[in-house]
Amino acid sequence: MHDLEPYGRWLYLYDQSQDRLSNFYGQETPEMGCHLLYDHVIHPDWRSMGSDTLYFKILYVDESLGFSVIELIGEWNDLIGNDIMWLKRELIDPLLARGIDKYILMGENVLNYHGDEDSYYQEWAEESAEGWVIGMGFREHILDEWARLGFSRYFLFGEDWNDSMWRTRHPLQLYWAVSARLFPGLDCPSQIPQLR
Repeated sequence: MHDLEPYGRWLYLYDQSQDRLSNFYGQETPEMGCHLLYDHVIHPDWRSMGSDTLYFKILYVDESLGFSVIELIGEWNDLIGNDIMWLKRELIDPLLARGIDKYILMGENVLNYHGDEDSYYQEWAEESAEGWVIGMGFREHILDEWARLGFSRYFLFGEDWNDSMWRTRHPLQLYWAVSARLFPGLDCPSQIPQLR
């Protein structure tokens, strides 16, 4: 698992350790892994939010659009670890305070999900009412569990939202592609930056 790094091609656009408004401003990344996921050391670029099984990396934030992309790794366990509480309080609440209300959660490295109550999901949805939350790249069994729990009330997910080409796009291309799907007829900018 040490070889599974957060996506790094957008680092020239956004680095959470260089963002003065980020909770992670000035934090150095250790050279060796410092977090354990079960009995595996994970890559040091993954950040802890307090959960024992779910780690993250903020890949991109755009204050003017109120938009963020967050990549996750591990096991999302609300039943034992109340991971949604950690995610909401330690990661989302500070972003909401900055006016960020549109989120893409990248879940290709989330192996399992164990659900419990939905109060934090409901709170997040209410506080992001002007925006949206999209789960992208999550495994089918996780999507099935979210559907069974009725989480479509809180965020968008499913095969329709699994953009396998997201790594080839500039984050603003991803933002405008999602926005155009959500709001057909939206007037998107003609000049969207390309990924270099």
